[in-house]
Amino acid sequence: MSKLGKKYIAQGLEKLALVCSWAAALSMVGIVVLIVTSVLMRKIANTPIHITEEVVGLMLTVSLFLGVPLVTLKSKHVKVALIIDQLKGRTRTVVQKVAILIGIAFFMWLIWEAVPWLEFAFKRNLKTETSRILLYPWMSTMFFSLVLTLLVFIGRLFGLFDADAAREEAMPTLKDEVS
Repeated sequence: MSKLGKKYIAQGLEKLALVCSWAAALSMVGIVVLIVTSVLMRKIANTPIHITEEVVGLMLTVSLFLGVPLVTLKSKHVKVALIIDQLKGRTRTVVQKVAILIGIAFFMWLIWEAVPWLEFAFKRNLKTETSRILLYPWMSTMFFSLVLTLLVFIGRLFGLFDADAAREEAMPTLKDEVS
């Protein structure tokens, strides 16, 4: 694949991950608005919004899943930096590649497990218990984020994203803190 093709794929994945993170942030704002509104309704009118718990649960789950692609792309997830920072050269590269392969295997497994559940929810038109909200649109969003995260891991494996550059960008140094 040409360098220009890799650049476009990397930019596309980065933009999709960014859109997902915006949607996650909007979902978190929606959660706060819904909870505040429900509390105010309970205090003022003695009638809380009956769908609050279900919708907040769905929005929280979706926001967590939608945040994963950008966190993975920027390499800001939890790591054992103590070990990685001690490794140099080829050993560090091998450990990073193994970590990427583990990530790929994990997300492939998650997708493999998610497909039957998504099909089941779609075929049966499953809905939440209280408010009767369809589940498959929410599940599809989570499925999309799993696939996007897998693509980010694959992109990292093929060198579309530099893990060390993302890590350096994400971690402030003592010099940055002082100035």
